[in-house]
Amino acid sequence: MSPHLDVVRVERVWAAGGAVRIAARTRELRAACPDCGHGSARVHSRYSRTLADVAVGGRPVLIGLSVRRLFCDSPNCGRRTFAEQVEGLTVRYQRRSPPLQQLVEMAGVLLAGRGGARLLHILKVPLSRTSVLLHLMRMPLPPVATPRVLGVDDFALYADVYGTLLVDADTRLPIALWAGRDAEQLAAWLHTHVGVEVACRDGSLTYRQGITDGAPAAVQVSDRFHLWQGLSKWVSDIAAAHRACLPAAVPEPEPATAPTPLTDRPEAADTPARRHAQRLFEAVHVVSGSGRSLSAIARELGLNRRTVAKYARAATWQECVRRTPPRRSTSLDPYLEYLHRRWEEGEHTATVLHQEIVAKGYLGHYQRVKMAIAPLRLGLPVDTPRERPPSPRQVARWITTTPTRRGLHATEALRRLLEHCLERAHALVRQFAAMLDARDAAPLPDWLDQLEASRLPAMAGLARALREDQRAVEQGITTVFNSGVNEGRITDLKLQKRIMAGRAGVPLLRQRVILMAHLRRRYL
Repeated sequence: MSPHLDVVRVERVWAAGGAVRIAARTRELRAACPDCGHGSARVHSRYSRTLADVAVGGRPVLIGLSVRRLFCDSPNCGRRTFAEQVEGLTVRYQRRSPPLQQLVEMAGVLLAGRGGARLLHILKVPLSRTSVLLHLMRMPLPPVATPRVLGVDDFALYADVYGTLLVDADTRLPIALWAGRDAEQLAAWLHTHVGVEVACRDGSLTYRQGITDGAPAAVQVSDRFHLWQGLSKWVSDIAAAHRACLPAAVPEPEPATAPTPLTDRPEAADTPARRHAQRLFEAVHVVSGSGRSLSAIARELGLNRRTVAKYARAATWQECVRRTPPRRSTSLDPYLEYLHRRWEEGEHTATVLHQEIVAKGYLGHYQRVKMAIAPLRLGLPVDTPRERPPSPRQVARWITTTPTRRGLHATEALRRLLEHCLERAHALVRQFAAMLDARDAAPLPDWLDQLEASRLPAMAGLARALREDQRAVEQGITTVFNSGVNEGRITDLKLQKRIMAGRAGVPLLRQRVILMAHLRRRYL
């Protein structure tokens, strides 16, 4: 019936009270004393244990096991009698079989308290969420072996409270987690785990100091991703400082005829909204010439004071009509002229047009192309977008993106902007990207000199920060070690924290993150 019942003598199996009951007895074999290990078969007495087992056919299983109490005949042992334990079936002081206990523990590791309790209830193992967490916290953590390559990273517990996670970069398993991110804790851990050869980290001064104090012989590696992320932030700050130059990325508008004054436009009040605006305009202007205050007019007409002020300031009622703003620019806009030309040439299939502009660098969806050519099917012109200046963050993204991966619109906008400004910052970024691609740190000192001489305050600050950590930066550029494993584990940690609605304390979070990683390694 169950493999773990093969070691006992099953006498009877029956169903009663919605459960499957099993009566069994231990075999007449010698058992070892738990204190001295001496074997004994001399029976003192018998007693009955009731064990819960994994459900069968949707019914819980209860095992009534008759167990012997034996004498310990060793003259050197202080124990007179002991109860025998059946390997694979009984554990001292435990009222569940090992398979069922393992199921409870795994539910706690994977789903924590409430989720684990719900799953166990479906599996006919009724337990409260606190009981599930209790069994989870009792599970021992795997022994910690000193890693050769150590990954160090921080994570946010809540608000401005942070924690530290250590990862073995070779096995890709988390090994330690604690609250706080100070150098003393990291140095103390490294003092008790001697033998770390490489330490991967971000640009944090705290972790740099902790590794220097705890493992001075370890090679510190400043992660490539964090180096590029820091450079992108500085570029964004530079673009923000040159915000007045960003409109240069927008193409010059085509010359248009002078708009007709509002008073000369033959706009009739042909809609309910226009008729309503005309009535309010006339009513406000009839009363506004009496010299009364806006608040008094608003009370008389039953309008809001701001509405009265808007109509009183307007010269015509057409100024008070809400107008539909022009469409914003999209990634399809650089290809609209091509789509219009192909439409006039006779190609009216949206799928074919989408495939053609994808070959030219368009990364958008087919549906947007279909919607863009819909006016052409009705004989209407394609709507022209309103071009807005890019934001500093968008400019930083253009500059830090590999040129071959930029879209047509971004390439043209960046070209116009670099002709006006930020050409020096763009050149410095591409030089650093070339160092990362080639894994060559030889040009780094000269590049840092260029940063300091660039007369860009943000770049000068970046140069000072990198010079203080230059050796670790060189290791990050040239070696294969990085913090990718750390970032993956941090992402998983945040997921588990959010599954528990952010209420998990550090001890519970440590249990789940470490045990879950080993559980995945065992079963996947």
